Amino acid sequence: MAVTLKRLSSICPFVFRNFPAQKFPLSTPSRFSTFCNFSVSPTNQTTLCSETGAEFDPREFLRWQNGGGYFHESACIDPTVLIEIGAIVHSKSVLGANAHVGSGTVVGPSVTIGQFTKIGYNTALSNCTVGDSCVIHNGVCIGQDGFGFFVDEDGNMVKKPQMLNARIGNHVEIGANTCIDRGSWRDTVIGDHSKIDNLVQIGHNVVIGKSCMLCGQVGIAGSVTIGDYVVLGGRVAVRDHVSIASKVRLAANSCVTKDIRAPGDYGGFPAVPIHVWRRQIAIQCQCLKKGKS
Repeated sequence: MAVTLKRLSSICPFVFRNFPAQKFPLSTPSRFSTFCNFSVSPTNQTTLCSETGAEFDPREFLRWQNGGGYFHESACIDPTVLIEIGAIVHSKSVLGANAHVGSGTVVGPSVTIGQFTKIGYNTALSNCTVGDSCVIHNGVCIGQDGFGFFVDEDGNMVKKPQMLNARIGNHVEIGANTCIDRGSWRDTVIGDHSKIDNLVQIGHNVVIGKSCMLCGQVGIAGSVTIGDYVVLGGRVAVRDHVSIASKVRLAANSCVTKDIRAPGDYGGFPAVPIHVWRRQIAIQCQCLKKGKS
């Protein structure tokens, strides 16, 4: 997609500067019960090929009247949407009423963005849906392939197919430079009203419940299931394929290595009930004092 955007940046200004624009209504109403107006530019530009191998025709990208960004003619965009200059919306994407797409953002093919959602600068959205009234801060990446490989008969690392999507609920806030991978055997899901801090990594197939809070530099490996109202302190790590019950709170720098089935506070490496962890710390301090004396 980076290669695609780089090519567009050199082609699109000439496309829209040298030819007069015409407008025509979309032949079918959008899911938001509105008609979209598009600008058409007859050009002789050749069809390009994206890094995924799909055909890519810059003539199909048009300038959006509200903000100056570009969009594919097959995208369905509510007239109230703001697409800032330098942003681009790819084919068959759907943008709801009053959505805001910041400069430098790429909305990939078939992405859905709900109404009143604000997308910051230089974000990349692909293979995903984003709910209503969300805030996606600068530099967020959602829907890219997860980190999945296996060793073949010759000892080579072979990539596992990553074919599913990421689904972001309503009223979700995602901090700057956070990454959320698409699913491989199930969709990656972020529940309604969950809040995610900056620099968080969420692996493929992770399911997070509603009203969860993930603090900075949390890392969640693939196929983890997290319940509702869970709080993960800064730099908490969660190993793959574990489950965390609802209403669990984990202290900063904890590491979850096995299932947590009961609500409560946990801490340590590996994570244990908080009173056990505090006792472990107290014993360590006592041993250190005895050793010095």
